[in-house]
Amino acid sequence: MLPVVKFTGQPLRRREDARLVTGQGHYAGDEQVDGCLSMLFFRSPIACGKITKFDVEAAEAHPGIVAIYTGENVEGIGQHAVNGAMLDDLKAPPYPLLSEHGIRSVGQPLAAIIATSKQAAEDAAELIELEVDEDVPTLQAGQDGQNLFEDIPDNHAMTKHWQTGNVAQLFADAAHVVTAHISHPRLAPTPMEPRTIVATPDPETDGLIIHMSSQNPFRARNGIADMLEMEPEKVRVIAVDVGGAFGMKASVYPEEILVALAARWLERPVKWTATRSEEMLSAWHARGGQNEGELALDKDGRFLALKARINVPLGHWLPFSAAIPLWNAGRMMPGPYQIAAVDIEANGYLTNTAPVGIYRGAGRPEAAAMMERLVEKAAIAVGIDAVEIRRLNFVATEDLPFVTATGCEPDSGDFADVLACATELAGYENMKAEIATRRANGEICGIGIASFTEPCGGGWESARVTWHPDGTIIAATGSSSQGHGRETAFAQIVADELGVTPDQVTIIHGDTGLTPEGVGAFASRSSSVGGSAMRMAAREVAEKLRQTNTLPETPITADLRYTADGESWAHGCTIALTSIDGDTGIPKIEKIVSADDAGTVLNEMLFDGQVVGAGVQGLGEALMEQVIYDESGQLLSGSLMDYAMPRASDVPPFVLGRTVTESPNNIIGAKGVGEAGTIGVPAAVLNAILDALRPFGVENLAMPLTSERIWQAMQNGFEE
Repeated sequence: MLPVVKFTGQPLRRREDARLVTGQGHYAGDEQVDGCLSMLFFRSPIACGKITKFDVEAAEAHPGIVAIYTGENVEGIGQHAVNGAMLDDLKAPPYPLLSEHGIRSVGQPLAAIIATSKQAAEDAAELIELEVDEDVPTLQAGQDGQNLFEDIPDNHAMTKHWQTGNVAQLFADAAHVVTAHISHPRLAPTPMEPRTIVATPDPETDGLIIHMSSQNPFRARNGIADMLEMEPEKVRVIAVDVGGAFGMKASVYPEEILVALAARWLERPVKWTATRSEEMLSAWHARGGQNEGELALDKDGRFLALKARINVPLGHWLPFSAAIPLWNAGRMMPGPYQIAAVDIEANGYLTNTAPVGIYRGAGRPEAAAMMERLVEKAAIAVGIDAVEIRRLNFVATEDLPFVTATGCEPDSGDFADVLACATELAGYENMKAEIATRRANGEICGIGIASFTEPCGGGWESARVTWHPDGTIIAATGSSSQGHGRETAFAQIVADELGVTPDQVTIIHGDTGLTPEGVGAFASRSSSVGGSAMRMAAREVAEKLRQTNTLPETPITADLRYTADGESWAHGCTIALTSIDGDTGIPKIEKIVSADDAGTVLNEMLFDGQVVGAGVQGLGEALMEQVIYDESGQLLSGSLMDYAMPRASDVPPFVLGRTVTESPNNIIGAKGVGEAGTIGVPAAVLNAILDALRPFGVENLAMPLTSERIWQAMQNGFEE
């Protein structure tokens, strides 16, 4: 074997890119199967009501139609799992494959049309007759209105309460109390590749082979098998190339269950690909919470106690991870600060809308936006610098690991160091002087800071590494990839352990038939947990090779499941410099400075790409993205003509820095960085815009921070 060369941490170019940018990727939609049928969904055109007539007879008689399934056909199929173990209470509504009587949202599937061609299915859909006794929809969390389900009073589906210390007394004794209201827009995750699934019966196993766009192939396999009452081993899910997910493809949707069900019942391949409008209508949305917070301080600016109320809309059904954003938003709110007493309550409510689930950040941006807005207001109230008040209240490095008032346990880090890194990169003192000069000359401009912590995965992951006598190594991971560069980073880990070059290592992922069972990619867990599993397996193979006197003539394999000692916690600091056009209210983000500590860095180039990519999505939330329903529950932002997303011209310069404190909770020492930009950027931009608007008396402003909203605030000096 070659001498050990340190590839881990090097900025190697992504090996995946040559294939993907030349059209040689193989996505679920590229799968071609002889005799494949097309599925199309007839969806509700209204948001809420009772079905009084639903006639599919004419559609069934249309040429090319193989079958049409309605709610009557799929009644009693089953209920998918919802993860509510971390909550005080969870009430999950029925999982609506196809509604038979009641309609709960625009875009809800009412019938599945299976035809020999997509065109035939589209023509048949025009022949379906639907009549509905409409009702007034419930669109906001906690809104007074009709109950969506009789057994869920007031549409209140989940709750979590964190309470520690004598909060009331600390607020009564406080020298200063600051408050904030943070309104997060409802977002559409919008990956480039829409949901797609091709289900093909496998006569050899009496099972199914499923190509689908998923970030959790084994969760998808298990969910489909459970709903169809099949053994999991008889369902093979393949999701090797996936064109983005961002959390939106972490659970199994009703449409995907129906495709698998149709393939099973008809004993023929069936395919469905969502249109972009279908994604906007029925794929889950994110964020959308309305949050209130209060922070009590002593006369010197030390934080005493925190109160917060989080209200989250959930939509009309709950994905597996529906509770995660609410849970994270509450438990993470103390951030990197010493706060001994908290009273934080989070509530989730069913609404007549698309479901709401995890999306890059999943509660982390909500926690950071609230805490960092309160910190900025605290600095103003006490009369000290925004950087100094953070330093004053950070948990000290020597006190880590530290148990927060909400029960979280940040494992390692140096919060003051990463803040110093960001302020040095930004030239913070010069930036403040520049802002003062520009304001004196009549410009409207400001600086915003956001410090944050975030959990980056715990639990277990799997790996299988095989050394072959010809010198090639095959490494399979139970994790998956949707553009992360997993094949590159994991090859670097294996190469270092086996003393070879990364091009001798082939990484296999995203296929439940070829990889060991794993958890998947979400919550920035793949580097810390999946990477550690890969290192352990490669290390075991290396040890077996060392124990042989000569190179063996047969392959050597290590197959294992690795469990982390606990969550690893990354942290970072983002600084935004902004200006506003006084005539139009148009904001300009002049610079974003981001410093992050994600522990051991597997690949510097991938690290920077993740920070910038997430940062651009964070800009989208802060400035322009918003899903909008009208009063009747109709979706007004149903296409990319109506839903604004950042373009290249909207992206400011990003200045990137990093510090490194290894995590003690996994053997690779890694944390995570894939969500950092969605956490720090919205909070920093919000603080910067409100810093610029302080002369106008504006203290709170709802995101997205559009030019119209900013201009109105400048005219009226109002608070939202």
